[in-house]
Amino acid sequence: MARSKSSNRWLDEHVNDPYVKQAQVDGYRSRASYKLLELNDKDKLIKPGNLVMDLGSAPGGWSQIASKLVGNKGKVIASDILPMDSLAGVEFIQGDFTEQSVFDEIMVAVNGAPVDVVVSDMAPNLSGIASSDQASSIYLVELALDMATQVLKPKGSFAVKVFHGEGYDAFVKEVRKHFQTVVVRKPDSSRARSREVYLVGKGFKG
Repeated sequence: MARSKSSNRWLDEHVNDPYVKQAQVDGYRSRASYKLLELNDKDKLIKPGNLVMDLGSAPGGWSQIASKLVGNKGKVIASDILPMDSLAGVEFIQGDFTEQSVFDEIMVAVNGAPVDVVVSDMAPNLSGIASSDQASSIYLVELALDMATQVLKPKGSFAVKVFHGEGYDAFVKEVRKHFQTVVVRKPDSSRARSREVYLVGKGFKG
């Protein structure tokens, strides 16, 4: 079956993408790794010894960076519906974290420790119907925020991928309620034509 023009364009863009090539050189699982590196450079989110929660973690690009940043005294708890190959310093829990059994498993992994940072690079499976895809993406970021408000320690940090569109402004307003400072970032490694941006909330109000 012939590929569509859009899938051909994506393939060409992917093959020639400097971040895809660099990820192969650096041994990162995903070009998305550079997005978290950029966010961390600007906002100093993850520090050595931190406990970090990575939501929607597969294939592990963000967990890989987070585990390096927290070092031997820190820990990363990662969760995704999809499977993810193991990483040193990362405890992975497969399943839907909105289900009680999976949430309980994550809480066991946290073991009562204060979570310093919650990060989420989640995106929905796209249907091609813009309004439906946007609604799905907003639903995911709302779930990530809900999890963050349940587990973060006071003054903790939150970074989440959000797509511009219906519900975006309301979500930004909601994040501002919970954090002392909120900034919007568009990393260099985020494709220019993508509607994605990253909200970074610091100083969780608890």
